[in-house]
Amino acid sequence: MSFKPKQLIVASVAGLVTAVIVAAIAIQWRSSQETPAASPQGTVTDSPVPSAPSQAPGVIESPPIVVRPPTTGCEITMAIVQDPDPPLNVRRAPQVQEGNIVGQLPNNTFISVVNEQDGWLEISDPVPGWVAKNRTHSSCPNVRQPIQFLPGGNSAIIQGEIIGGGSHSYTLEAEAGQTLTVTAENSIFPYIITPDGQLLGDDVNANDDLTEWTVMIPESGTYTFELDSNFRGFTYEFLVRLE
Repeated sequence: MSFKPKQLIVASVAGLVTAVIVAAIAIQWRSSQETPAASPQGTVTDSPVPSAPSQAPGVIESPPIVVRPPTTGCEITMAIVQDPDPPLNVRRAPQVQEGNIVGQLPNNTFISVVNEQDGWLEISDPVPGWVAKNRTHSSCPNVRQPIQFLPGGNSAIIQGEIIGGGSHSYTLEAEAGQTLTVTAENSIFPYIITPDGQLLGDDVNANDDLTEWTVMIPESGTYTFELDSNFRGFTYEFLVRLE
């Protein structure tokens, strides 16, 4: 059978349309195979991955709270000269006035304080007179402060400094049967005093190489961590953990 030119054009167009339809169907079928299946909730997922196990119930432990002693609101007995433009002038009266300088002190000199007035410290040693407080470094000689853990926490880092003589004490409520751990890697250990005033762990402060100490709380009540200085003082840092 022979075809006329017009019939050939119609047949070609019909064949092209058929090919397009077949190709479209093939693409649609292939896409349906690649399209991820919907979850029962209607959320599209790439693959049927099992859900991750839920987190175990319980309270997440808080990090240690940092406890530091106050540095103001107390009577200073000793300070250290820390003048940004040394030496520090010692004056006859608590005021900057020409002719009233009675001496000068280099940095890191310990000075004995007998009075404080309007930003000035009256000192008795090594040179009697007055110095500007903001050119010195000092601490409260006597401190008593409670340790209160953060919600969900059971540990605290105690950081402080005693300049000169003094006593810094930190109190903690504990129950019989709990485990107390004290860690002081680069500092001295505090004295630990029981609620009835007895020393807990006689061998703690006698061992200079000790960095960690653990004990079971013998009785419920207030325990005191005490650090004493009777000369130049020292800095301290230790971790308290109660479980």
